[in-house]
Amino acid sequence: MNIKSELQQLCGDTQNLRLNDVNIEPETIQAIMINEVVPSCPEDDFYGKPDSAYMSTTIPMFRKAGIEIGSVQDILNNGIYITNAVKTPKTEYAVSKESIEDSLPYLEKELALFPNVKVIMLMGDVAKKAFNMICKKATKKNAVPSISTYKLRNTEIFYNGIRIMPSYIMTGQNILIEKSKFEMASKDIETMYRLIKCFD
Repeated sequence: MNIKSELQQLCGDTQNLRLNDVNIEPETIQAIMINEVVPSCPEDDFYGKPDSAYMSTTIPMFRKAGIEIGSVQDILNNGIYITNAVKTPKTEYAVSKESIEDSLPYLEKELALFPNVKVIMLMGDVAKKAFNMICKKATKKNAVPSISTYKLRNTEIFYNGIRIMPSYIMTGQNILIEKSKFEMASKDIETMYRLIKCFD
């Protein structure tokens, strides 16, 4: 299945949106990592060029978690799919609520493509907000409490039987500077990986 063409069929007009042009067997995916927002240049995204900006922080984070990978394809081969909550590049420093809302139908349909997901990781506050908006629409309440991520990290949160793990943003050069967040996000990836391997 090509994710981009599948979402175009399901959602219609996707002209201004940046969707993942990647072929995947959806049933092989056991974990989804939701990053905050697509980069301004498509080549810098997870499925862009091999040495893309997003992969330059993601690969070290996975390796720190003890998962030997060298490309996004290696991550997919481990049953992990990465996407962005907001499908349009940000125009200001912060991601606006409107841009989260505009991308929400696509994110919701995208998550529903994968029938065997055991863990969803929310990499940063925008991902957390977007996921809560989806849950609120369905259940009238947030899946993830509105408290800081470091307090939530060791809490077991479930939504429809899927383990939800709030963590830290996985892209942008700041993550390599903020050592404590890099460490914590790597630790969370390690936990996620252990959880999905339990189901193998």
